[in-house]
Amino acid sequence: MQGTDGRVALVGDAGAYVGPALARLLAGRGHRLVLGDPGEDLLAELHRAGAQVEAVGGVDDLATPGAAERLVEAALARFGRLDAAVAFSGRIVTGAFLDSTAEDLARVVRGCLEAPYRFLRAVLPPMVERHDGQVLVITSAAAARPTPGAPLYSAARAGATMLARNAAAEVARHGVQVNAVGTNFMDFPEFLRATGATDPGVRARIEARVPLRRLGTMEEFAAFCMPFVDGTSRFTTGQFVAYAGGWA
Repeated sequence: MQGTDGRVALVGDAGAYVGPALARLLAGRGHRLVLGDPGEDLLAELHRAGAQVEAVGGVDDLATPGAAERLVEAALARFGRLDAAVAFSGRIVTGAFLDSTAEDLARVVRGCLEAPYRFLRAVLPPMVERHDGQVLVITSAAAARPTPGAPLYSAARAGATMLARNAAAEVARHGVQVNAVGTNFMDFPEFLRATGATDPGVRARIEARVPLRRLGTMEEFAAFCMPFVDGTSRFTTGQFVAYAGGWA
């Protein structure tokens, strides 16, 4: 088993969603960090804890050409290596399929498929060169089943998941792992806004649809992600796991 001390981990967007929680856990296990757009409070917290951190601004939209490359370049320039990389992306587009437009499709493909593509194309080459590395792509549990009210989103997320699995098959012989985790029913602002769950009554109805009868937290999700990126579990690749309270 490979130790974690001195490993370099890249978190694509450390300012939102599970990014801050992941950064804290990775730092706590001895990783040196490359963080995309971390908040000032998070940076101060990590520095107080003694973590080595390279912050890269203006890269939160991984669909933007060059954003993912800037993160990788920062890792190699500061630390000379890249051991693990994790990113989430996505643009939630809701509505019935028969009411959708080509513009809706373009938006969801850019946010949910192009962004992980650019991320994978940037992080995999240096790992393949070193014959070592772990990559985790965070997609959506909507990729695992038809999702009424979000058909374009579900389809694009399924594409991203399969993209990660295909990339995994290609680079496995180089000792590089690529896995995907898909979430749903998570307690974070974008999900709450998109579903109307900022209203307590709506939230209660949504939670009733989850087999575990609640929304997931960022802290527990970050803990679930860690074996895919922290170097402690090196014998699984090309997998997709839904993290949705039993919904998928």
